[in-house]
Amino acid sequence: MELLKKIEGKQAKLGVIGLGYVGLPLAVEFARAGFTVIGYDVDARRVGELMAGNSYIPDVSSAHLAEVVKNGRFVATTDAKRLGEADIIDICVPTPLRKTKDPDMTYVVQAVEATANVIRKGQLVILESTTYPGTTVEVVQPTLAAKGLTPGTDFYLAFSPERVDPGNPQFQTKNIPKVVGGINPDSTRAAVAFYSQVMDHVVPVSSPSVAEMVKLLENTFRAVNIGLVNEIALMSDRMNIDVWEVIEAAATKPFGFMPFFPGPGLGGHCIPIDPFYLSWKARQTGFECRFIELAGHINSSMPSYVVDRIGEALNTTKKAINGARIHLFGVAYKKDVSDMRESPALDVLELLHRRGAILSYTDPYVPTLEHGDLTLTSVPEQDAGPGIDCAVICTNHTVFDYASMPRRFPLVVDTRNALKGVSSDRVFRL
Repeated sequence: MELLKKIEGKQAKLGVIGLGYVGLPLAVEFARAGFTVIGYDVDARRVGELMAGNSYIPDVSSAHLAEVVKNGRFVATTDAKRLGEADIIDICVPTPLRKTKDPDMTYVVQAVEATANVIRKGQLVILESTTYPGTTVEVVQPTLAAKGLTPGTDFYLAFSPERVDPGNPQFQTKNIPKVVGGINPDSTRAAVAFYSQVMDHVVPVSSPSVAEMVKLLENTFRAVNIGLVNEIALMSDRMNIDVWEVIEAAATKPFGFMPFFPGPGLGGHCIPIDPFYLSWKARQTGFECRFIELAGHINSSMPSYVVDRIGEALNTTKKAINGARIHLFGVAYKKDVSDMRESPALDVLELLHRRGAILSYTDPYVPTLEHGDLTLTSVPEQDAGPGIDCAVICTNHTVFDYASMPRRFPLVVDTRNALKGVSSDRVFRL
């Protein structure tokens, strides 16, 4: 296979469609390994930033980006025709949900069509976007094959689920095991050879559907267990039991227990969304995913519960949410990142806004926020305090001065156990 020789000699050119949290780290990693990489994105602003050597992804340093731009190993473009230069095309576009909780495949379809316009013999096409089992064979393959080339012979096709964890310093693109499933053995062999040039460990599986299911299982596992512990938190509140102490004690068991933690809701692009991809696909076969649906219901109810806790806290000072000055600490979906996708803090803000609260927030990673008819600017932490009726810890960023919060604010609602060990009638926990 000629492509294998080019991959092994680092002569194969890589085209990456979508330069976000998945595509950009992948592109820069391969460029730093000696491959020539063409990054395609429809956002001209993004492309301009990248070509200036400025990274907008925390997990990609501007120094590393600038290095590969300067030496010509990486170029970003809005011209989809340049993908025709690539020997390998890696699709890394978002896969959101519609309001009806069914998959929105718009970005994948557009990326596949752009690929189909430049497809040629000997190319390897890989889909990394999280999706339902069957997408690679049912959606991607027919579109590419319509150009007159035979899949698995004239060109190679595989699925490899992205597994990035934004803000995780321990696990990044290079050392996260890479699952790969091709439409035939040659496709799998080509994809394994490609990823093995950069990734420490590549795990081949028998088909794209298995690889697609792997990612959904991983995130459904997390969503269901988070749903369970959120329900335990609601139950513990009724019983006047500290759920955080319960989890900490249970985690001392050296086998048979894995700690999960409650919170204000699920956020990020994967965990709140991926389980619904699986349940939607299952319904096509007549199978009802009751665990998944129930976990989704519980997790989506948590922002409302947080607002109720804020109301309970304010009630102790004879105040209502309507007209109260409420300040949120952290609005990103998880600590120490800027990613706002599906952040439960947005739901908390919206619910508080509907009830007439006067809102403000502090988040060093999110300087401005627009959600619905809300437009807010982050307040420096040292300036937050005067006039605030209740502070709410929604995202437990490392940089926050938690120790001072019970002294600075008349009430603190802590949804993340950031004030562990603090005993005060001013502090209300989840």
